Amino acid sequence: MPRFVLPSLIAVLVLWATPLAGQRPGSRGTTIEPGQVCPAGTTEIRPRLCMAPELEAPSIVDYRPRSTLIVTEHEVPRAKYPVIDFHGHPRGLTSEGALGELADALDGINVRVMVAANGLSGDNLTETVNAVRHSPRMKDRVRAMTRIDFRNVGPGWAERAVAQLEVDVAAGAVGVGEVSKGLGLSIRKADGTRLQIDDPILDPVWQACARLGIPVFIHTADPQEFWQPIDYTNERWLELGLFPNRRYPPEQFPAFERLMTERDNMLRRNPKTTFVIAHMGWHANDLGRLGKLLDELPNVYTEVGAVLYDIGRQPRAAHDFFIRFQDRILFGKDSFQPEEYPYYWRVFETRDDYFDYYRPYHAFWKLYGIDLPDEVLKKVYFRNALRITPGLPQEGWPQ
Repeated sequence: MPRFVLPSLIAVLVLWATPLAGQRPGSRGTTIEPGQVCPAGTTEIRPRLCMAPELEAPSIVDYRPRSTLIVTEHEVPRAKYPVIDFHGHPRGLTSEGALGELADALDGINVRVMVAANGLSGDNLTETVNAVRHSPRMKDRVRAMTRIDFRNVGPGWAERAVAQLEVDVAAGAVGVGEVSKGLGLSIRKADGTRLQIDDPILDPVWQACARLGIPVFIHTADPQEFWQPIDYTNERWLELGLFPNRRYPPEQFPAFERLMTERDNMLRRNPKTTFVIAHMGWHANDLGRLGKLLDELPNVYTEVGAVLYDIGRQPRAAHDFFIRFQDRILFGKDSFQPEEYPYYWRVFETRDDYFDYYRPYHAFWKLYGIDLPDEVLKKVYFRNALRITPGLPQEGWPQ
């Protein structure tokens, strides 16, 4: 090869490999500045280089990749220790047939006691309690909570509410709950104004619960993302797309942080009342925040219903949180679907990696086991509920 040909060939290759300003090799890429996000329909394939796939992209509901990960799996159909479900919503408790079906379902997953958080009061409560007491299989396996009627709060309301509460506790109610998210979100006082969670007019009821020795199980707000725009940065997009009525437009509802502030004010102002904040207070995605609340307020407990997707995606942080607050966390499931309970047992009892959550529209990510010690499992599964709820069956539990 002549000596002048080699430098010429190198120059051509260099020119061919050098991108023009604002372009990257391959010509399909789009460059972005540091801190920018890729344009819609593209993804980052190299630092600050975005590209669109040549194939048609599937929708979020159709993309279901099969994992190639080969790891040890431990299915856990039954809890290791008997469980108290503090957040139950069973149906048909006045029917012996329905009670029998419930007994079969609970036996299969090792739930010994279900607390019906259906908010029964008056004749409905009495009918349910009597049906349970006369059921050979379920008389020691179901307990019911009562409700507070927050409609038309105004002069004389507190006295009437406390009187009904006393009647319901005498009839067999073991607590108050589930206090619905309507308190704070939508319930109005007799004068038409929004009933705030920290309204002092409610304090006599909370104080009566302390006097009667019963816990208050309260659900405040919903996941914080329900207040955010339904865009492609919202990790609850699919859920909100399926159930758009779950969103809380700011022009119609109080802000999430406003509701949290009201709730926490109420908890602080009633230190002698035992409160259980449902769904880990919607702070399972921010365990540091929940931990500060539990540190500040020794009268406050929490339960794990319907937030397993957040617990299982942070196994190290969740493990440490459950160890630290092992005396303050109760088991609860919320919606009664027996086939979903084993996901909780697997998260709590194993070290398994990367397995599915039971409702893909809640979480498009995978779960991991947090491997709780036996003593912590016993507290979460039944001991903590027994300690704060004297009306639960107290005998026959593992030591």
